[in-house]
Order: sequence, then C-alpha cells, then structure tokens
Amino acid sequence: MNKILIASDSFKGSLSAAEACNIIAQQARQRFPQAEVLELPVADGGEGLVQVILHNLDGRLLTIPVQDPLGRQIPAAYALLESGAAVIEMAAAAGLPLLQKTELDPTKTSTVGVGELILDAIRRGADPIYIGLGGSATVDGGVGAASALRILFLDEWGGVVTSGGRLNKIVRVDLSGLPSLNYSGKMIFLTDVSNPLCGPSGAAAIFGPQKGASAEQVVELEHGLEQLASLVEHESSLELKDMPGMGAAGGFALPFVAFLGAEMRGGIDFVLDLLKFDEKLVGTDLVITGEGRTDAQSAMGKAISAVTRRSRAAGVRVAVISGALGEGSEKMLELGVSDLVQATPIGQPLEEAMTHAAENLAKAAYRFFSDSLKRF
Repeated sequence: MNKILIASDSFKGSLSAAEACNIIAQQARQRFPQAEVLELPVADGGEGLVQVILHNLDGRLLTIPVQDPLGRQIPAAYALLESGAAVIEMAAAAGLPLLQKTELDPTKTSTVGVGELILDAIRRGADPIYIGLGGSATVDGGVGAASALRILFLDEWGGVVTSGGRLNKIVRVDLSGLPSLNYSGKMIFLTDVSNPLCGPSGAAAIFGPQKGASAEQVVELEHGLEQLASLVEHESSLELKDMPGMGAAGGFALPFVAFLGAEMRGGIDFVLDLLKFDEKLVGTDLVITGEGRTDAQSAMGKAISAVTRRSRAAGVRVAVISGALGEGSEKMLELGVSDLVQATPIGQPLEEAMTHAAENLAKAAYRFFSDSLKRF
C-alpha cells in the first residue's frame, strides 16, 4: 500500500469531516507506516461546507450578526477566500439546528438572515459568491433573503412578505431597489437534490414535513410556492418552476436565479473540483470515505457517492466507514464500493453512539486496516 486518500464527510451531530478524516488517517498510518496518507475532508452544499473549504483553501472566517429563522439576532459566519470568493452555508442563518423542536414551523420561518450574509459578502466585494443549500428550516421560496437584497415581495397592503406561510398573500414584486445593490458578480447556488419547486416531489411535499410542516401546512406552502412561481416567471420571463434543483432548501434560489442571474450547480462535484480531488487520486491505492449514516439516499448524489464515482472511474478501490449502515446502504456496493463498515457496535443506543463516535470510528478503522494488511 503506497498511498491512501481519506475523504470523509461529517458525522452529523458528532464529528466534523476533518475530525473523521483525522481519526481514520491515524489508524491508517499506524497499520501502513510506509504509505502516504492524505486527509481530504469533503462536504456537499449543506452543513460543514464552509469548514471543509477553509480546511483546504486559504481564507478567513467572518462572523456578523444576522436574524435566525424566527427573527432573533444571532452570530453567523461565512468564508471569504483569498481568491476573492465567498462561501456561505444557508444553514448558518436558517438551519434546523438553530431552532428547538417545538419551534419548527416553515409557515413562520424565514431566510432573511441568509440574505444578510449575502449582502455582507457583496459589500466586501466578494465574487463569486457560493451559497450552499441544505439543512434549512425554511420553505419561503427565498423571499426572506431576497428582501435583504432589495427584492421585495409585497402583499395587497404593500407589506413585505418574508415567510412561507404568507407566500399566498403576495400580489407583486418590487425591484426598484435592486439597481442600488450594484452587484455584477456571479452568485452560484450549490445543491445535490434535483427536486423541482412544486408538485409531489417539490419543496413543500418532500421537505416541508422534515421542517415541521403538518399535512395542512404542506398544502398551504404548496399553494404559496405555486403563486410565487407564477409571479416570478411572469416578471422574469423565465420558466423556473420545473427547473431541477429549484426545490432545494424550500425554493431558496428562485428569486436570485430570476432577478440576479444566479446559477445552480452540483454541490459535491463543485467541492471535489475545488479541492482538486482528481489530481489527488493519482497514484492512490485506496480511498476511504464515510458519513454519519449511510442508507439508500447516500447513493443518490450525496458526498460519498461522488467520491466513489470518481475513485472508481480512476480504477481506485473504495471503502466506506460510516457511523451506521441503514436500509439501502448496499446500493453503495452497486456503485463499486468494495467494503461497507459500520463504526457503531450493533445494539448500541443512538445517544451512546453519538457520545462515543470518535472511539467507535477509531476502532472500526483499526479493524478495517488490520484486515487490509492481509489483502495488500
């Protein structure tokens, strides 16, 4: 074994991507002391994106006061890279972890705080601005964030609509303040879901319940998004409602694609390109990837599936070491993964597994690499 590349995602709620990579790498170095071991933490467009980017690229973390999903002031951070680009996680200002379970209600939550992060990046001259979509507590069609950037969605009394539950009250959009924003740079949204804005696989139907929406609220949000889409399409002369990925993060990108020429890109492939993953694969004998829980969804565009796809295309063996292996995890074998390893001992309660995530991962990696000695 000459070269091992560790490219793990985070174990949400317990280990960052960098921590997971380091734990696995320590075991690799112990069992294969002669091998070159590279640590390359990865993330898709969701939580952990900024941390991964700053772990691998030169830049700094900027923290500013913004509104959380319910309008309370909180500190939120984003990355300003030496290249001049900014990287923002919308979850930093509109994420599910910012709310108590009893507060989850996408008819009330808003993305205003994400707009405040974007506005700060614009004022600092950042270009391009990358916004990772994922982990949000919102289904507001991006109107909250748009209001911070002077794109105003108004009700019949001239009030500014900023939450999901009032989307069906919007009667017009006011773009008169947009020229004063004076931003000519690129805005790029990163997502690895292909859901459209509306319909049975849209933002309300699929993601609404995950954010606390009842069946009745899903219908309410769906009607609101339909009305918003019709208005935006009329004003922009663009067909956006059925655009793949527009349903990500509660339809967040809609006003930005319509009125600021924003682009949509795959999050994990963007990250892997930025980190020069393909170059680092050269000469690699084994790639280890992983995440908190691997299941059927993992093979459908998540970080570990992209790592696997690229590694196998280069003829490199891939192993997955994840916190848990759920139903459908075997689909990763169909992508070419050679080994699926669960770090959590069978029967260990979730709370205990989260507490002992580092220890469990180290032991699982040690066992895997010990077994690998027999094969390499």
